[in-house]
Amino acid sequence: MGTRPLPRTSSGFGLQKPTPPELRNRRFTLPDRLPMLPGTGFAARITDPAPRSVIRRSTWQHGCPVRAGDLAWIRLTFRGFDGHRHTGELLVNGAVARDLVRVFHQLWDHRFPIEQMVITGRSQRHARPTGDGNDTAAFNCRPVRGATVLSQHAYGLAVDVNPFQNPYEKGSLVLPELAGAYTNRSWRRPGMILPGGVVVRAFRSIGWTWGGTWHSLKDLQHFSENGG
Repeated sequence: MGTRPLPRTSSGFGLQKPTPPELRNRRFTLPDRLPMLPGTGFAARITDPAPRSVIRRSTWQHGCPVRAGDLAWIRLTFRGFDGHRHTGELLVNGAVARDLVRVFHQLWDHRFPIEQMVITGRSQRHARPTGDGNDTAAFNCRPVRGATVLSQHAYGLAVDVNPFQNPYEKGSLVLPELAGAYTNRSWRRPGMILPGGVVVRAFRSIGWTWGGTWHSLKDLQHFSENGG
């Protein structure tokens, strides 16, 4: 995974390709990058503000619309596609850290599976597209796809959940580029976000909006505080 770059198109994205058979019902379990949090059930730890060491491995830099001191580091447990307990991390705006812990607690209680939960780094943002990424993540100091206005991710006020199972769709563009099989939302598979489902309800409980309700495009992985 993540090792076979796709040719770039004139839009800067990777060339769209059919979903490989092994990814059409994706259920991977990846090694945790962090030590397991204590206990056997849901657990979370908020460090606010985030340590400098965490900021340094993120996409934050001078000129981002949020101060480094306003970002919080969340470590939390989630259920993998193997059904077992795993530990991941998110970098978020400190003002919403506790709300997001409540959201992911609900996902834990409902046994919603997540492949991997990580902090986006500069190397990931500038890497050549492979079309198979599936990182659940929050802060990313970048503009909206295909635009110059800053994304809500740049403020730490948006979260993407299982992007491969819940791709971005605009016209013929699908991101990740190999996730076309998941544009068929009638074929329900683990990790998918569905209208009225647990993920939508959990984020709605803190007042966040789902990109799956947008009209000009569908960002099925995306939740944000202001609906953008």
